Amino acid sequence: MASLDVDAMIQRFRDRAKAVKQRPLPPVAGDERQAFIAQAKTDFQDFAIIGDADAELVDGVLTLRIDLRPEDARD
Repeated sequence: MASLDVDAMIQRFRDRAKAVKQRPLPPVAGDERQAFIAQAKTDFQDFAIIGDADAELVDGVLTLRIDLRPEDARD
């Protein structure tokens, strides 16, 4: 297996989440516009979740630990 820079991977997901927030709306209206907005929300959520992960690579197994609890309920 090629070397994997886990920290760089996590940073790419953070960058993708930021890019989704800055993505301009295309000149569409109605249902297409709503579909685009819904997809952007899903993309942001997915990228942001991975971007917040603590990653560990041990013996070729990548483990992502993601705390989904509210900030005030975390350790």
